[in-house]
Amino acid sequence: MRRLLFKNVVRGRVTEQAPKPDDAALAELAANLDRTARRKLGRSLAIREVDAGSCNGCELEIHALNNAFYDLERFGLRFVASPRHADVLLVTGPVTKNMREALERTYAATPDPKWVVAVGNCAADGGIFAGSYAVVGGVSKVVPVDLHIRGCPPTPEALLKGLLALISAA
Repeated sequence: MRRLLFKNVVRGRVTEQAPKPDDAALAELAANLDRTARRKLGRSLAIREVDAGSCNGCELEIHALNNAFYDLERFGLRFVASPRHADVLLVTGPVTKNMREALERTYAATPDPKWVVAVGNCAADGGIFAGSYAVVGGVSKVVPVDLHIRGCPPTPEALLKGLLALISAA
C-alpha cells in the first residue's frame, strides 16, 4: 500500500491539458451564438437531455459539457429539467420499446420551435443494439431529427460543435 501511495505522490497529477485559449475568437463565437439565439428565440438556448435506452457513455460526455473545462453556459446554452422549458431535445441511445412512448410525450411537451439532436451512433441508427427485440431503432424512427452527432460516445468537443452549428444554422 505504501509503495502505491508513494508512486502516486511522485507521479503527480494526470489530467488533460487545457486548450490553448483564443479569447478573441471565443468571445466572438459566444456573442454571435447569443445574438442568434436571442433573435430566433428571444432568450438563450435551453436543452433537455433524454436517455432513450443508452449505455450511459453518451451521458457521461454530455455531463462533461457542464464542467469548468468545457463550460457550456458561456455560449448561452443551458440544461433544463423540463421539456416544457426546452428548445432542444438531446436524445441518447437507441429507442427501446419501453421508452418509445416517453420520448413521444417528451417531444409533444416541448414547445415550438424545437430541435431534436440524436447523440451517438446508437441514437442515429440503433448502433450495436440494432435488430434487438427490445429496440425500436434510431431516434428518427420515433421523432423527427434535426442533427445527428456521431461517435461512440461522441467527445464533448463534437457535442459542442454540433450544438453550435445547430443554433447558427437555424
